[in-house]
Amino acid sequence: MSGMRNLEGRVAVVTGGASGIGLGIARQFRAAGMQVVIADVEEAALQRAAAEVGALGVRTDVRDAASVQALADATIAEHGAVHVVVNNAGVGPMAPISDLQLSDWQWMLQVNLWGVIHGVHVFLPLLKANTEGGHIVNTASIGGLVPGPGLGAYNVSKYGIVALTETLAMELAAEGSPVGASVLVPGTVRTGISNSTRNRPADATGGALSDVDLAAGPDLGMTWLEPDDVGRIVIEAIAAGDLYVVTHPEGWPMVASRHRAIADAFAAAAAARG
Repeated sequence: MSGMRNLEGRVAVVTGGASGIGLGIARQFRAAGMQVVIADVEEAALQRAAAEVGALGVRTDVRDAASVQALADATIAEHGAVHVVVNNAGVGPMAPISDLQLSDWQWMLQVNLWGVIHGVHVFLPLLKANTEGGHIVNTASIGGLVPGPGLGAYNVSKYGIVALTETLAMELAAEGSPVGASVLVPGTVRTGISNSTRNRPADATGGALSDVDLAAGPDLGMTWLEPDDVGRIVIEAIAAGDLYVVTHPEGWPMVASRHRAIADAFAAAAAARG
């Protein structure tokens, strides 16, 4: 996989960049000498973050392909190119699958999964047009590698992001493309995702999804990181061309348990076939 070791002077776009992991990544990009464009649906937070980072702020609703296209147009108009795109915007409220309404599924998948699809669809041709290459980072979650109760809609969206990015990376490698792709699978990070419903739009009201403060819940066995910690990890992964960007190696036992269950099922099927 292609890696970008020199980010100085390059142009980065970060969706969901007004807070949390997105803002942490944007800060670290600026510290690395990049020109940064922050996209977010929250106008006031967006402008504060853009001023803090020294970035261009573009209000963007990632559920809307035209809005993401407008983000790309604004980036090219301001900087003439784009080299790194971080499709990071996401929400994370919880509810059991049996309680979910269609409006819950639609909102979750529109933001978390379709937001990434729109970002890849709009920005991939621009990255491929760069003679110096480029990189896409899609933010999933450790919840895209192992499921958890109450997180059905969230897990579906994040598993989709993992599959999308794995496939994209294979296709880019087969083409010999100078564009790389990484999937970020963070564990516990101090963000505002526990207040996601503040941005639930009027056209997606109702349903059972509600915010949950994971920091106040049971110990998940993972260290709580700050968003800037994740930003530094992302920069290292882009330089190395890593496909999987892991922030919490201590989360491996959960993922390994799922892998073992799958391996056991294949072994049982082979034994039954004789």
